[in-house]
Amino acid sequence: MNKVLLEKISEAFSSVLPITAIVLIASIILVPMPGSVILMFLCGAALLIIGMGFFTLGADMAMTPMGEGIGAQLTKMSNLILALCVSFIMGVIITIAEPDLMVLALQLEQALGIWVLIVTVGVGVGVFLAIAVLRVLAGVPLRTLLWFFYLITFGVAVYMFATGNDAFIPVSFDSGGVTTGPITVPFMLAMCVGVASLLGDKGSQEDSFGFVALCSIGPILAVLMLGLINNITHVNAGELINVPVLAAYTDRDIALAFLEKFPHMVREVSTALAAILVCFTAFQLITRRYQKHQLLRITVGFVYTFIGLVMFLTGVNVGFIPVGHFFGSELAGSNLKWMLVPIGVLIGYFIVTAEPAVHVLNKQVEDVTQGAITRKMMYTGLAVGMALALGITMIRIITGLPIMFILIPGYAFALLLAFFVPPIFTGIAFDSGGVCSGPMTSTFLLPLALGACAGVGGDMMRDAFGIVAMVAMTPLIVIQLMGLIYKQKQKQAAVLKEKHAAVLAALTPAEIGHITIYEEAAYG
Repeated sequence: MNKVLLEKISEAFSSVLPITAIVLIASIILVPMPGSVILMFLCGAALLIIGMGFFTLGADMAMTPMGEGIGAQLTKMSNLILALCVSFIMGVIITIAEPDLMVLALQLEQALGIWVLIVTVGVGVGVFLAIAVLRVLAGVPLRTLLWFFYLITFGVAVYMFATGNDAFIPVSFDSGGVTTGPITVPFMLAMCVGVASLLGDKGSQEDSFGFVALCSIGPILAVLMLGLINNITHVNAGELINVPVLAAYTDRDIALAFLEKFPHMVREVSTALAAILVCFTAFQLITRRYQKHQLLRITVGFVYTFIGLVMFLTGVNVGFIPVGHFFGSELAGSNLKWMLVPIGVLIGYFIVTAEPAVHVLNKQVEDVTQGAITRKMMYTGLAVGMALALGITMIRIITGLPIMFILIPGYAFALLLAFFVPPIFTGIAFDSGGVCSGPMTSTFLLPLALGACAGVGGDMMRDAFGIVAMVAMTPLIVIQLMGLIYKQKQKQAAVLKEKHAAVLAALTPAEIGHITIYEEAAYG
């Protein structure tokens, strides 16, 4: 077990290292930061790496088998209503434990309250997880539901934009991205595979994707409704996040900051994981699905998950969020504010490997497609998508361009592509959108955007938020464009095969024998 843990920590180190190096180099050249700030960032990065290592191992041991077991059990339930209720409850509870959502909620603690946003988003995920299960059981094409629900979502968003109540639009689309992070993605992907595999129909490969895609819509609609109810039109920068004066920090202040945040994170993580543990215990008592050795492994996985989340969130809240905000505000407030665009593109390209859920998705894609879509292809496509997302986001923050002018054409194009690509690519693409917007996006890029917006004097609610939405949108287009290329290559291969068959049909048996002998000699 120790060897596996070290491997996970090593993977986390390799993932976080490029981003850490980019920030440190940029801080030396563009935004000189005090030694105390750099020390805080490095300490946060160290905790993040170790925490991510513990957490990913815990997710493999606990969340993945839980998801597969519950997904498989749902298909055996004779009572459809009960199956959907179980899906709803698990969706709510798993979402509440998601660290990315906690990070987003912390940004709005003063303006809205942490648990108001978390519960709202959890209900949205729960409803749409039940819808996702129902879709697979009923055999409804994924693109049909995507079109239906995104039309409703954008209808509400356009109404809010037209009436001037658009402050919550960026936050709502960010909510759709942060809910699909390192806890929910392994669980949902495993649950999706469990449901689809037991049905055993010809569409099971396509149905192995799409849970994350649908569950990303629920939070968007739920938070849009929350915005309509609250009618918040403007939020001051000071109401979003209390950023300490980092330049005045001493080494002692840094140590105290980590020590003070640690017990708070222990309480938050304990509350979240306790809810999951209670539900899992009830599930096990009712179904008796897991054997003793499996239960022991899942229990150890919970412990690893707890340790990882506490360390991860402590490092993020003390080391990454304030430093990201500081870096963004200092650079945006200087004469070099346009450097935010190339830096954003560079960070976006490399940050994909730092997202734990990306590794989970890419492995499943390669396994389900039996190597037709490789991990390398997925990484390249997602890296390009992330780079575009961050570049567009920085341009939007600097210019104040409304997010609806980007989201509407972007999603319209992505949904149109769904009619022209193989169905499996649509599921992969929309799952990828949620998977890319993981811990590194919410812990560093979101504070970076908040700081940049404060530096240029923009509207915090309308301009700063939305970076997660951009990250979630661009993979929808890039991965589906990969699907078009894949489809075209398949057609070319089929045409070539037909030509070869036609040539062989025109030859005599003796001529075919000579060709075979020649090919064997050529390859011998």
